[in-house]
Amino acid sequence: MASLRTIPVIFGILFYVLASTATATDAPDYVVQGRVYCDTCRAGFETNVTEYIKGAKVRLECKHFGTDKVERAIDGVTDETGTYKIELKDSHEEDICEVVLVHSPLANCSEIEAERDRARVLLTRNVGICDNLRLANPLGYLKDIPLPICGALLKQFDLADDDNE
Repeated sequence: MASLRTIPVIFGILFYVLASTATATDAPDYVVQGRVYCDTCRAGFETNVTEYIKGAKVRLECKHFGTDKVERAIDGVTDETGTYKIELKDSHEEDICEVVLVHSPLANCSEIEAERDRARVLLTRNVGICDNLRLANPLGYLKDIPLPICGALLKQFDLADDDNE
């Protein structure tokens, strides 16, 4: 009679082992996370009046460093906090991977500034990072017309344009 009681325990353990194995193999090797913002002061960096963009589209592009050919491209979209998460499998130690801006849903904040439209991420285990989360630098669109408060705000950083305060 004792052996009949152990059968459910054995099946329970077997189910748990199989379920955890399936979950582990389905898990992404890397999660690339970052934010997209509207540079409301056209400052080139985030300020306390920065607005984060919901629904902005980004793309993770991995190019082979020898050929500059795109080997992998995965799209992502930001949530209500301006945060995107892109999951992918496989290591990319032969690639240069960057998250690039694709589209802003805001008509008045859709200008892309050259060299600020991309953020490089390392997608290999050969750099001493054990975690699979990779954080990309924030990416920003420029607002068409800066907010009225921007002159005073940038003056605090000693960045105000004296002619256009």
